[in-house]
Amino acid sequence: MLTTSLLALLLGVAQGPADTLRLADALLLARRANPTLAAARAAAVAAAARIGPAGAWPDPELQLGLMNRMAGDFGSTADPMTMNQLQVMQMLPWPGKLGHARAAARHIAAAQGAGVGEQERMLAARVQMAYYDVAYADRALSVMRRTLELLRNFRDVATEMYATGSGAQQDALRAQVEVARMSEEFTRMEQDRLAGGLRLNALLGRAATSTVGALELPDSSADTLPSVDTLIAWAESRRPALAAGRERVAAAETSLAGARLEILPDLRLGFAYQQRPAFPAMVSVMVGVNVPLFAGARQLAARREMAAMRDMSQAELLDLRNETSAQVVELRARAEQDRNLARLYRTSVLPQARASVDAALAGYRVGRVTFMQLIDDQMTVNRYETESYRLAADYQQALGELEALVGRAVEALP
Repeated sequence: MLTTSLLALLLGVAQGPADTLRLADALLLARRANPTLAAARAAAVAAAARIGPAGAWPDPELQLGLMNRMAGDFGSTADPMTMNQLQVMQMLPWPGKLGHARAAARHIAAAQGAGVGEQERMLAARVQMAYYDVAYADRALSVMRRTLELLRNFRDVATEMYATGSGAQQDALRAQVEVARMSEEFTRMEQDRLAGGLRLNALLGRAATSTVGALELPDSSADTLPSVDTLIAWAESRRPALAAGRERVAAAETSLAGARLEILPDLRLGFAYQQRPAFPAMVSVMVGVNVPLFAGARQLAARREMAAMRDMSQAELLDLRNETSAQVVELRARAEQDRNLARLYRTSVLPQARASVDAALAGYRVGRVTFMQLIDDQMTVNRYETESYRLAADYQQALGELEALVGRAVEALP
């Protein structure tokens, strides 16, 4: 007959581990300490610092000179043309050139700022992937631990029954095989849990040796997701990567407008004061412009480059928009599938499998069901329960990726 502990294992329901680290806390830690995000923020600060210099005038030039000295008598000041000269030159770019350069730098800085938002969203999705991998592993290990204890009890009972001549050797041998197989799966899942904890610690900016306690895994089988059209509209208007792409297009168009002005000459103004030791001082005023004699190799080539950069940024934005829409559709379908399957497992498959175990137990007691069939039915329940946890974790991971794409939290509809 079955031992009391074995009956308890057969009829018991695995309980998930207590939650010790909430997802919101993990996301807050990642935003504060993740080095990749810190690097993105620093890049945005650097881009913003380039706006001022991009629209600033070139530095003036100051020259000091000893003019028209006699080679044979350098210190002589007898010649009327001998003078000490102070000269100042300032280059004035053609109107609009600096304005376009400043506007382009402003758009690039805005793109970098939006890129920080995209990094935050993608980091949150990666944290959720690692977080729910560990949460699933915890619950799978709980089921496997109970299954392994069940198999060891069965092995002991089957071995004892075979030793007393009331059981078959086949049951004892198969029990040993099942214990070995489940021990191997348990070891692999422990390694998966360890690897998931290491990934999570890295994303949170913590030491690899930091302890990752049990994590939460909410039941979302009753959620109803927003429609595909709603999600795509959210992504189009709120995804930071698309906003960054639009800013890069604007920067390229502004740079092209500035490149069209490069062929126009810049004005150079100069003033010189000439102090003559033996004669009255003199002043000079100079005006000059640069002459674009090599426009074909310089200004026009730069214009073609800016036009190509604009076309490239427009194509990249279109590709990103199309890819975003496709990913939104795919992730919503995946989340909906996981939610529906999880609901099916919890409301239909698992109750029926547990009812089958109850029936098998009743049949075993009257000798109509073999001990091995009873164990097979219970292990089927354990597999379904493990799969329900996997579906729940996958749903949360898909939701995290979806939120990264649409640029906002995806609140489940009532």
